[in-house]
Amino acid sequence: MSYPKRTAALASAAALAGSAVLLAAPAAHAEVVDVNYQCKTPIGDKSAVSPIDIKSVRSGSGYRITMSWQKGVSSSPVELGKGAMNPSATIKLGGADSGTMNVSGPANQAAIPANTPIKINDLSGTYTPKKSGKVTFTAANLTIKALGTTTTCTPANNPKPSLTLDVTAAGGGGSGSASQSGADSGGQLPQTGPEDSAIALGTLGGTVLLAGAAGGLWLTRRHQPVRR
Repeated sequence: MSYPKRTAALASAAALAGSAVLLAAPAAHAEVVDVNYQCKTPIGDKSAVSPIDIKSVRSGSGYRITMSWQKGVSSSPVELGKGAMNPSATIKLGGADSGTMNVSGPANQAAIPANTPIKINDLSGTYTPKKSGKVTFTAANLTIKALGTTTTCTPANNPKPSLTLDVTAAGGGGSGSASQSGADSGGQLPQTGPEDSAIALGTLGGTVLLAGAAGGLWLTRRHQPVRR
């Protein structure tokens, strides 16, 4: 193989290596999971299945976690006027962390007719990891407060995690923690998962590419005949 061709081959190999590094390190995995809620209401037991979606956005040293319901759960025998229903929920943590985190959101922005499945607004909270590793987020209890009553809904089908997030702790050791926070005040959520890992890996891929190209150029110059 001639030296120019060898140089091109080395550069191509370096580029492929950089691409392989980028593709081999997903930072998060999210999927919609059906949750069978069994609800204890003031007028008796009710049940409903709703697909649950949990997403994350990097926020400072932590992550903004948002939980979404795609179908309504429970119902009320009377109409719930605007602002009459206040939801909150817990998310079970697993993997590198344990315990639960709280998510909350605004009251209903429109009246909910009687005997109609209650659509829960998106609920959000902030998760701050204290230990690096893969953490899972699974739907847990849902609480609905309305007209002076409280309805508690518990998953009965042992749902699997809706989100697996590869987190990096700001400090060392210990277990993760979370603090309750209100709903986002504007805009749509950016892509799921932290961006820091992708940026770091992109820099590494670029370094590999430059190193391969530099090595190829050195080999080419080394074997060029001396001009007289």
